[in-house]
Amino acid sequence: MAPALLTPMKTENRAETATPPAAAPPRWAWLVATFFGVGMLRPGPGTWGSLGAVLSWAAIASAIPAQQRSLAAFIAAALVTAIGIPAATRFARAAGAKDPQQVVIDEVAGQLLTLALAPLAWKPLAAGFILFRAFDILKPWPIRRLEKLPEGTGIVVDDLGAGVYASIVLQLLLRAGILS
Repeated sequence: MAPALLTPMKTENRAETATPPAAAPPRWAWLVATFFGVGMLRPGPGTWGSLGAVLSWAAIASAIPAQQRSLAAFIAAALVTAIGIPAATRFARAAGAKDPQQVVIDEVAGQLLTLALAPLAWKPLAAGFILFRAFDILKPWPIRRLEKLPEGTGIVVDDLGAGVYASIVLQLLLRAGILS
């Protein structure tokens, strides 16, 4: 991978380390960590990663029977997490940063968790997107503590926490009839 793809970006609430960049990450890690390059979009790669996850989920979920969508979303979130943690670790090491903005696979995992119990309709998808981004940026307790976990685990798991919070609020909004 060309060094330009690891060029430091201005961070938004992400701690950087002074570790010098290593060699470029393996291609698989770059593809997974950046969600096939979505993490290279500016401004706000995390927002682009979340939007890419919502659009991808909407496209995939439309081909899955409604009664199987939640299970599929939970399985997808688990797979994204299992593959995303080592990819984020490899990318962060190569970038010499604790949590590089280009790594957006964490947003994909968290967004899938947010939408796992939501109906496939534009209002719940839009609300899930907004709620997840808000919780991911604000990082209420104990989410901020989760990002202190080592390497890719901390990168990904804090977004899973944001996804849980966003899912809870989304379910409350759905049950209150606000999104109907």
